[in-house]
Amino acid sequence: MPVAAIKEYIGVPRDTVANFNGKQLVYVSWDHHLLFASPFLLCLPPQTTFGELVNGPLAALTKPDPDAASVDWKKVEWLKSNQPWTPDFERSLADNGIGHKDQIRFRTPGLQSLSAA
Repeated sequence: MPVAAIKEYIGVPRDTVANFNGKQLVYVSWDHHLLFASPFLLCLPPQTTFGELVNGPLAALTKPDPDAASVDWKKVEWLKSNQPWTPDFERSLADNGIGHKDQIRFRTPGLQSLSAA
């Protein structure tokens, strides 16, 4: 929608990486699991390893899902920029190419107790 203003309008984004004290926002979603209505929004240092992301906040956030205990994180199908992708669990988010406000998605074939499909 266009902006109608009486003087020049200068929008200043407040969600730039510079405003997060060395951390970055990362969105993570679990495809075909409707218990979670939207992607998780995590604020993490870019030095966080992918394994720390999965075994820490991601495991805790997905725990309420009935399928969570059965997830084998090494067999999960990952997508980044809507393309199949294989993360390195030992390397950092930055080393895995995950930047500020990027979204990663994961699929767990065979685990669809609360599925949209």
